[in-house]
Amino acid sequence: QVQLVESGGGLVQPGGSLRLSCAVSGSIFSINDMAWYRQAPGKERELVAAIISTGSTNYADSVKGRFTISRDNAKNTVYLQMNSLKPEDTAVYYCNAQIRPMRAFSYRAYWGQGTQVTVSS
Repeated sequence: QVQLVESGGGLVQPGGSLRLSCAVSGSIFSINDMAWYRQAPGKERELVAAIISTGSTNYADSVKGRFTISRDNAKNTVYLQMNSLKPEDTAVYYCNAQIRPMRAFSYRAYWGQGTQVTVSS
């Protein structure tokens, strides 16, 4: 069974930093795109950053220059380094990955359980 497990959330003051991790486990043939989304109370879930298997990235305008997404393909892990955090970054952050499980013939989207990030003084 494929699972995505996130870690690294917490409470941080404005201007601070956090690093989120998302490890994929289970019987996996390959992983394509990986991404981080977030959902603030009363708002739609939005894409924060994405990275494809070759390493190309894209970011939401609101986080460009402050957040960096990266991946370690050997560890099946994606990271989100968040710097210069603002109160408006407060949300539950979700990991997403396009995964082809072993013995499957196509990719499907998998989600992590979410990790809370709170930016407050």
